[in-house]
Amino acid sequence: MATFAIGDLQGCYKEFRQLLDLIRFDCSKDRLWLVGDIVNRGPDSLSILRFVRGLNDAVVMVLGNHDLHLLMVAEGCARLHRNDTLQEILSAPDRDELLHWLRHQRLLHVHENHVMVHAGLLPSWGVEQAMLLAQLVETVLRGGDFHDLCAHMYGNEPDHWDDSLEGYARLRVIINAMTRMRVCTPGGKMNFAHKGLVQDIPAGYLPWFEVPNRVSREATIICGHWSALGLQIRSNLIALDTGCLWGGNLTAVRLEDRKIFQVSCAAGEGTKRWQ
Repeated sequence: MATFAIGDLQGCYKEFRQLLDLIRFDCSKDRLWLVGDIVNRGPDSLSILRFVRGLNDAVVMVLGNHDLHLLMVAEGCARLHRNDTLQEILSAPDRDELLHWLRHQRLLHVHENHVMVHAGLLPSWGVEQAMLLAQLVETVLRGGDFHDLCAHMYGNEPDHWDDSLEGYARLRVIINAMTRMRVCTPGGKMNFAHKGLVQDIPAGYLPWFEVPNRVSREATIICGHWSALGLQIRSNLIALDTGCLWGGNLTAVRLEDRKIFQVSCAAGEGTKRWQ
């Protein structure tokens, strides 16, 4: 049995299947960990959604911002953006089943010393606290208040954590940190505007995983979301968004020995862009 963590798919179904062939994935014994953003912007989100759902217990995925955006649009709480490629899912005869399955995926996955999240963890959060906070959001996503959550999900404020936060403000900070954050101040104030290279981060901010004395630093965080960051393999970080959508690579890491597997996505967007 092997466990493979795979970076942002974003509708790149052909490359996903090529990567599974490369790692010789066997759904009867191996496990896939997907870091989120399995849909949108790429050419075949519907096939990915159907295929991943069909893997059943062989796959664990966490929700990314594009996955949540699909749910928001389907719920009538957001509009399709110019570059979205979600209409095929929204028009599919099995859309309700697919969206129901997506709603029931996790925001955070913890196994032993590995923690998988799409974007990151705020520096003041330990793993146990992050698990409890993620479960708060997951309960609302799966429950009767789902539409109200969608109606209040978007927004950049509050931009930092406070234990006194309540209601949708509390849920919004959790969602933004775990699905949108790239950089923050040492005190945990998030900046959502920066999507580019590390050397271009605004003054006063730094990558969330480089905040000194980050409470979760003893765990190994597996994440995606930041294509401009590229592949990062450190003692306590595995960052896997290698820009398949933009003509980079689709990357898998076998967690047992950290062996890297990649397929080229050279047929992606011709001009390098960061999302």
